[in-house]
Amino acid sequence: METLQIHQDAPRRAGGEKPSAITGVVASGNLEVLLERVLPGARCEVNVRTPIGGFDAVWRAVVADFIERQSPGGLRISVNDGGARPDTVSLRLAQGVRLMEATE
Repeated sequence: METLQIHQDAPRRAGGEKPSAITGVVASGNLEVLLERVLPGARCEVNVRTPIGGFDAVWRAVVADFIERQSPGGLRISVNDGGARPDTVSLRLAQGVRLMEATE
């Protein structure tokens, strides 16, 4: 199991008031994303656990693009990967932020 931690400031704090959200399922090449509103200001932390090594540069690029586009400031995000492709990772991360912003 490989782990990767990425700490970065987002352009702004994530909207909404939800304390946490989860999206996805670790099964047949997918991934699970847990988001928690626990960090101050625009700080963002993404922790990735994956069984597939050697893709640090890809993970960092996908996460940097996600942070710039979705602005998940204030969130700690835990990713449990099951071998998902970069487009699926981006989709699940974006879904998670939308869940955090939702009023219901």
